[in-house]
Amino acid sequence: MSQEAGTDAKKRIPLSRERVLHGAVAIADASGIGALTMRSLARELSVKPMSLYHHVANKEEILDGIIDAVFSEIELPPPAADWRSAMRHRALSARVVLARHPWAIPLMESRSNPGPATLRQHDAMIGTLRRAGFSMQMTAHAYSLLDSYVYGFALQESGLPFDSPDTVRDVAEAILVQFSSEEYPHLAALATEHVLQPGYDYGNEFLFGLDLILDGLDRLLHRD
Repeated sequence: MSQEAGTDAKKRIPLSRERVLHGAVAIADASGIGALTMRSLARELSVKPMSLYHHVANKEEILDGIIDAVFSEIELPPPAADWRSAMRHRALSARVVLARHPWAIPLMESRSNPGPATLRQHDAMIGTLRRAGFSMQMTAHAYSLLDSYVYGFALQESGLPFDSPDTVRDVAEAILVQFSSEEYPHLAALATEHVLQPGYDYGNEFLFGLDLILDGLDRLLHRD
């Protein structure tokens, strides 16, 4: 399909709030949240900027909507699973979703008008922890700890100079040649004895930390 034909097809699709938000997510995914403006969104949708205001009041409403859309992609804690498995399942899903939408990480808890998907996530997390026997105070602590870890790891991961286990070796070896192993012996040892070993995957660091947190929360639950 030619670019002109693609543009004509976009014009034929009726503009709606859902389509506006879908276009906003597409811009943020491709170019970052800073590239999202009413004008860039209008260009993405092949409409005039003023027509957007029939479906969204302003950019803040768009941000509310696309953050809620990201939350809707994260799987809820499975209600039939034990709390530890449910929290692990949800955390793994969140990491995958945030890898698709790294621009959303700093905004996940920033909205003062959360949408229904956001509220469902919060309610399901709280409900899972409460059913497991956590006090209300410990539920708040556990929820904050888990989300801080997931968001923090996702933010760190999004800034790494490699994007898959396949590219780690090339990046690590390029860094190693820039310094003397005698000057930085521990850094060199970590790289050669761990990072450059077959099967290394930075994602395993996420699982290690997540299970450590869940183990600690489990001990607190049984102690209380």
